Amino acid sequence: MGGQRNIVWHEASITKEERRKKYKHRSFILWFTGLSASGKSSIANAFARWLFEHEKQSYVLDGDNIRHGLNSDLGFNEHDRKENIRRIGEVSKLFVDSGQIVLSAFISPYCQDRDSVRQLVEKGEFLEVYVKCSLEECEKRDPKGLYQKARNHEIPHFTGISAPYEEPLHPEIILDTEKYSIEECVQQLSSNLINLGLI
Repeated sequence: MGGQRNIVWHEASITKEERRKKYKHRSFILWFTGLSASGKSSIANAFARWLFEHEKQSYVLDGDNIRHGLNSDLGFNEHDRKENIRRIGEVSKLFVDSGQIVLSAFISPYCQDRDSVRQLVEKGEFLEVYVKCSLEECEKRDPKGLYQKARNHEIPHFTGISAPYEEPLHPEIILDTEKYSIEECVQQLSSNLINLGLI
């Protein structure tokens, strides 16, 4: 901790508000949470394409991709999951400061961890998007074969099987992927954000 006394925050020469004015939209975090195979990454990437086509600055942070680099040193026990989300929260905050819309797609099973990311940014800069899909449906989809491995005890600490998932209590947006297609979810998302005056 001693070394941190010598670290001083350096103010940026370009403010968040200046960037927002130039990009003509707000910057914020869309935090997609839900079970594995619920459709988080699919919706985040489809919506990123929609934003790109509408000339909005955005970037997708995906759970699997981040674990290849930034968080390659972390496992899946409760402590490592919390550290995974803490790091992503800090990275997401940097994107918000840069004037971009960040689409973070992570199982993020614990309410407390998601709330801790919310606390990192200003009010209105964090929107929790619950990608709702039952465990039964996610297991049917199982595109990576992970549920089958978890049922066979090949994967420990697997969310929904051998580790808990805490559903969001008050998400800003709910996307039900059992009822609606990816395209319909993108439409719902864009309508919500337009109504909120964010894009």
